[in-house]
Amino acid sequence: MANESDFYQVYEVFSRRGNKAPMQHQFSLLAPNKEMAMMMAQENFMRREEVIDIWVVKQNDIRKMTSEERQGLTKRLDNKQYRTTKGYGYLRQKWKEKEQGMLDEKEIMSWKEVKKK
Repeated sequence: MANESDFYQVYEVFSRRGNKAPMQHQFSLLAPNKEMAMMMAQENFMRREEVIDIWVVKQNDIRKMTSEERQGLTKRLDNKQYRTTKGYGYLRQKWKEKEQGMLDEKEIMSWKEVKKK
């Protein structure tokens, strides 16, 4: 006789609220097969919220990253310093220089007086 833990499998439930909306993970459930998992997802979820689509996926069928893949990914992403603003610290000083060099109202008005003379 099969073990009860072998009988039930974990399924992940995803839903979408509109045609342009992304699929969102909602919850996990235990079910003996995919048909029962779909019925349970519909019963527990669709009567609470309006959705246009539900996906039920066996958790074992979802591929996860291995620890080696995660480590490799973080190493690849470490060279993205150009995305931080650390390299643009000099801009604040440049803006100050430009603002000081800009003409103010008093200076412009003084030109009018020069032309009258």
